[in-house]
Amino acid sequence: MLCLENVAKIYRTRTGEVKALDGISLRIKEGEFAVLRGPSGSGKTTLLMTVAGMQHPTGGKVSVAQNNLYAMSAQARAKFRAANIGFVFQMFHLIPYLNVVENIVLASGAAVDKNKKVRAAELIQQFGLTGRNLHKPAQLSAGEKQRVAIARALLNQPKIVLADEPTGNLDPDNAAVVVRCLSDFHRSGGTVIFATHGAEAEGFADRIIHLRNGHIDQS
Repeated sequence: MLCLENVAKIYRTRTGEVKALDGISLRIKEGEFAVLRGPSGSGKTTLLMTVAGMQHPTGGKVSVAQNNLYAMSAQARAKFRAANIGFVFQMFHLIPYLNVVENIVLASGAAVDKNKKVRAAELIQQFGLTGRNLHKPAQLSAGEKQRVAIARALLNQPKIVLADEPTGNLDPDNAAVVVRCLSDFHRSGGTVIFATHGAEAEGFADRIIHLRNGHIDQS
């Protein structure tokens, strides 16, 4: 499902170069639940953004479902991402003036049809958000916001979900709900990469990958 070959990402600053990713090679199988563990600054977010096609690597190759992401045009890459990759952010990134349904169907872009609305209604029920349809983000708890964000990521029935510290702002009970939501997607055949500095998802993981200073830690 995912193949990284010698992927590097270098940020150039006034004080010199920062190697966020330093020659990472990694394969994730279809249907795998992989936990990406590492402290803050280890490169987790950079790696997920690169895999999602949202951040061009300095070097190396990134393939998703046998498609070379950065050989595509920006427009083709965005279209591929919308159809195949769901992204869950730690800070939710919900639109404050849109309600729950509108935030979820936002993943469809301009093409919001009846089927997407039906799919959104199914996800709202699945994630225990019934009765919150017309609520704005400010009216939701942190756990509810993250469930809305996961529903948005799953709207287009992606092949892979990338979750960047999705429980980082949640209490233990809500964190457990979020992990179960992603586990349900995994059990249905989806591929998950769950980036975290904690251990909350390890009981669901097929594999734990340790990242440190832009390297995969093999120790």
